[in-house]
Amino acid sequence: MILMVIIFLLLLFWEHELNGDAVAVTLEHLHVDYPQSDVPIRYCNHMIIQRVIKEPNNSCKKEHIFIHERPRYINSVCNSLKRVACQNHSALLCFQSETKFKMTVCKLTEGTRYPACGYHISPTEGFIVVTCDDIGPVNIQRYLE
Repeated sequence: MILMVIIFLLLLFWEHELNGDAVAVTLEHLHVDYPQSDVPIRYCNHMIIQRVIKEPNNSCKKEHIFIHERPRYINSVCNSLKRVACQNHSALLCFQSETKFKMTVCKLTEGTRYPACGYHISPTEGFIVVTCDDIGPVNIQRYLE
């Protein structure tokens, strides 16, 4: 009986660890900052480090966007009638938002290896283009001003 309880607790802990890793790569974690964080200086540098945003090979991302809108508004883009071809030339269709969203564009200005990356901040408003699955947006393809 004790062995079964130990195995159950180990499985429960292991499942929690797997779910914790999965949360870290969601679109909301990577791109949504609503309401916008109150970072007075070096917003992009702070957010990129805080959310561990980097390329798979640990290099700095050349560009990254943070969207300052409610997640439900971003999720509704998957219901948009504006369907466009995805950038990667796949058979998938992407969806473009019908309204502009407030966002911050972070463009790499210095550094090549994470975390030694420096970014220029550009507050803007623009349309977002996303890929969707049955649940909602899974990836931001690009933005259009």
